[in-house]
Amino acid sequence: MAGLAADTAGGAMLSPAVAAGFDSAWSAFRTRFLGPEGRIIDTGNARISHSEGQGWGLLMAVAARDRRSFDLIWNFTRTALRRPGDRLHAWKWDPAVRPHVADPNNATDGDLYIAWGLARAAAMWGDPALAAEARAIARDILRVTLRSVAGWQVLLPGAAGFETPDSVVLNPSYAVIPAWRALHAVAPDPAWARLESDQLAFLRRARFGVHDLPPDWVQVARADGAVSLPTGWPPRFSFDAVRVPLLLAWGGHASHEAARAAAAFWAQPHLPYVPAWVDLRDGSLASFGASPGVIAVHRLLLGVQLGQRRMAPIPLAAPGEDYYSSALRLLVMLAAQDLAISTY
Repeated sequence: MAGLAADTAGGAMLSPAVAAGFDSAWSAFRTRFLGPEGRIIDTGNARISHSEGQGWGLLMAVAARDRRSFDLIWNFTRTALRRPGDRLHAWKWDPAVRPHVADPNNATDGDLYIAWGLARAAAMWGDPALAAEARAIARDILRVTLRSVAGWQVLLPGAAGFETPDSVVLNPSYAVIPAWRALHAVAPDPAWARLESDQLAFLRRARFGVHDLPPDWVQVARADGAVSLPTGWPPRFSFDAVRVPLLLAWGGHASHEAARAAAAFWAQPHLPYVPAWVDLRDGSLASFGASPGVIAVHRLLLGVQLGQRRMAPIPLAAPGEDYYSSALRLLVMLAAQDLAISTY
């Protein structure tokens, strides 16, 4: 991709042609999923909003140089979701209940994306106040959710509800490696690099089923680090875990075993469709196909793994495509831009 220059928060300055393509995709996403109050609306889940979606919206608005939408999203995020006592954010805002935030627990991936979006915005617009916000959130992510489990340094999925005296439950897709690097730039701490190296090692072990895939959720024993599929969550490579290969590729680890396993699963020649999920215990497959967003992740992986500077075109939005698939497609575009891979 011609005309690319790295910024100080791990992002990229886009060439005019690439910027125009992303701007068009962002405009469509903004029209469908950004409410007038500044919340990103999950149309596939009762129109709730998540801290994760707010963070993605911030990243997208920065990439499109859309300061108005960025400020709208950030204002809602910091006023409606900010938790008392720290700089983290409640994971869910529900328009159907009062108060709209019924559960004050955070989602660590949401906080990572929010802080990353703020860091990129601070670099893009030269705004030290946004850098200070990113720094405060980054420090509280480490203060509140960082744990050492059987020799691995990990981030809990949320401040509460994921650890017992004997084990912790983790979500592999919450390891947002490129965000960790960007946050080290604004809130330097050796923990960020340790998290990356430990996560790469952890993902080599935390793979299950005949396809050796990462799960949506995994349990880790404190005593010996044994990994297992936890009760209480479907034992699947599914809607969360599809982000694992995307984030590995985005962080420069497309050759990691977990990313290669995902690419091989999605490319099985004997299947009539790319399945939306696989059960990691019995190998059963979803009866419906993966979304355009997941197909976009696969195409990015193939392009990076083959050492190409181009990837197959990102799929067009399906009729009535929901928020999550649409968000994945735009995240793939952002990753491709950072990796200097053309999507056009």
